Amino acid sequence: MEDIIKILKENGLKLALGLLVLIVGLFIVRLLTKWVRKRLEKSDKLRMEPTIRSFLGNLIRIVLYLIVILTAVSIMGIPMTSVVALVASAGVAISLAMQGALSNLIGGVLLVILKPIAVGEYVKVNDLEGTVQGIGAFYTDILTFDGKHIVLPNSNLTNTPITNFTREGRRRVEVTFSASYDNDMATVFRVLNELVARTPDILPDPAPAVHLKEYAASSMDYVIRVWAKNEVYWDVYFSLLENGKAALDAAGITIPYPQLDVHMKS
Repeated sequence: MEDIIKILKENGLKLALGLLVLIVGLFIVRLLTKWVRKRLEKSDKLRMEPTIRSFLGNLIRIVLYLIVILTAVSIMGIPMTSVVALVASAGVAISLAMQGALSNLIGGVLLVILKPIAVGEYVKVNDLEGTVQGIGAFYTDILTFDGKHIVLPNSNLTNTPITNFTREGRRRVEVTFSASYDNDMATVFRVLNELVARTPDILPDPAPAVHLKEYAASSMDYVIRVWAKNEVYWDVYFSLLENGKAALDAAGITIPYPQLDVHMKS
């Protein structure tokens, strides 16, 4: 206890000053990164893609945090040689611990350079779907359609197939309707083509198409395939689905229930 009190008396001012620099420095870094991010967003001279802006913002914040921490350690009177020796002695453990972080950092750089995804695009990774909110130095933020915020390691994105629904600017809408074998095929095709013709926001090129998809067990399945812009994809899909049932009913087209013939042995 006496030794501890002696150390505090001799180095108390340095420790207090270093702690103060650490607290103030971290606070300033937060304000500075917010200011830089706003300047990048508003500046016409420094226009850059949201993906690159998000990655650089996160990378700059990490570098500034490291500078503040090292400065505080130096002010506290801790020799940098001691810090280096400590890091070297624990090199194996640190390398194992940083292996995942390093791979995520490299993955983030690859995402920015190769651009398989970008901020604002709607993507699917394995079973996850959502809009890319930001690509950081280590993690990528994705917001699902039902409001879930998902954070994915960048290394996973560089080693996993990614489905990008936004990149082409349009998507194919596919809706299937079932009709009885007793219904006239020509009538079904006419009703479905008229449905397509009066549905808004369908692109004329590629041309809309209606086909017989399958001879199912208890029905004939017809498929509508049209193209729409990304922002109205779900509007077109639900419009075809909802109005298609009404159009088939009005034309006397029956949608059969699954049927099963049971033979009784005496």
